[in-house]
Amino acid sequence: MAGRGGTVAPVPPAPATTWFARPADRGWICAPAPAEVPDFHAGLPGYAPTPLTELPSLAAELGVGRVFVKDESARLGLPAFKALGASWAVRRVLARRAPGPPAGRTPGPPLVLVTATDGNHGRAVARTARLLGQRAHVFVPRSVHPAAVAAIEAEGARITLVPGPYDEAVRRAADAAAGPDAVLVQDTAWPGYEEIPGWIVEGYSTLFTEIDAQLSAAGAGAGPPGLVAVPVGVGSLAQAAVTHYRGGARHRGRPARPALLSVEPDTAACVLASLVQGRRVAVATGATSMAGLNCGTPSTLAWPLLRAGLDAAVAVTDEESALAVRDLAALGVSSGPCGAASLAGARAVLVGTGTGAGRRDALGIGPDATVVLLSTEGAAANPVGSAGTPSGRPPDGRGVL
Repeated sequence: MAGRGGTVAPVPPAPATTWFARPADRGWICAPAPAEVPDFHAGLPGYAPTPLTELPSLAAELGVGRVFVKDESARLGLPAFKALGASWAVRRVLARRAPGPPAGRTPGPPLVLVTATDGNHGRAVARTARLLGQRAHVFVPRSVHPAAVAAIEAEGARITLVPGPYDEAVRRAADAAAGPDAVLVQDTAWPGYEEIPGWIVEGYSTLFTEIDAQLSAAGAGAGPPGLVAVPVGVGSLAQAAVTHYRGGARHRGRPARPALLSVEPDTAACVLASLVQGRRVAVATGATSMAGLNCGTPSTLAWPLLRAGLDAAVAVTDEESALAVRDLAALGVSSGPCGAASLAGARAVLVGTGTGAGRRDALGIGPDATVVLLSTEGAAANPVGSAGTPSGRPPDGRGVL
């Protein structure tokens, strides 16, 4: 899928390689996110920074100085980070319709906020719509767990189940949003649809602003991050990471310019494939327990920044993600398969079988480095069975949806 503006020819579903490194020129810079975004979120009911949890046992395993996990299992009352982007984007949409209080209800008939989702974004849009007196219509592909669908519906959203993959759900949502009093609030972009996805990415900047403050408060041993591992679907959160760390982030007055690593399922590694080929490509996706990352085409808005600002990309298996889920749980961090992908990716890069020193050297990761893992969802966001396969659905990804 290339979105609504053209076709990206798919490449085979399994990447030719599970690793790509092209250490970026970390002198490359881009414009930062708007400074007012964190203040907007701070004014929302129930806002609090999510924890940045230090895990010394993982630092010992990975052979680095310190490891921190950004725990997004409880963000504004939802079990994933997506509420940051949805709330800021909807605020911008409503302000354009009827300028007024940033988080207030707007006069006139309610808007229908239309979106497609692999779970967390759709629930965030539905929650925001309910709180602001709007309506939500969410298109859900077959790969989403029934419990996640029920959680979206419980927010008052209208649900349309799509028999195809995520990319088809996006196309269906875009068609539905063409109606009166409807607007598409989608977290991926294509030619001609980039403004609202850009607002969503801006909303994610609060997460990184929090990390800056939390690392600064973590004691003298916590230097600026040397590596940040980001789970990737279409690349919007990774775009926010690039924007932040290549847009002037600082740690105790010094520039913070870590190596940025994208982590994807090996069955849906569209950013990895695009980096390998040097152009944005689509991949045919397969079944994965990392449902929120099961995307076949990078966002057109994200791709230029990912191409310029990512240092490396790695693809991980469901088994590696499931092990990371269990290990994080044992250390007191609730994480779903997508969130735990960051730990699986860091392991594959820093200590994986056959990696040697090459991958570490490519990223400049020494024994004193500080590593930040983004755990983008809690276990409640994406139920999985004991084997790491989404429970209630057979391993081929087909079932009640």
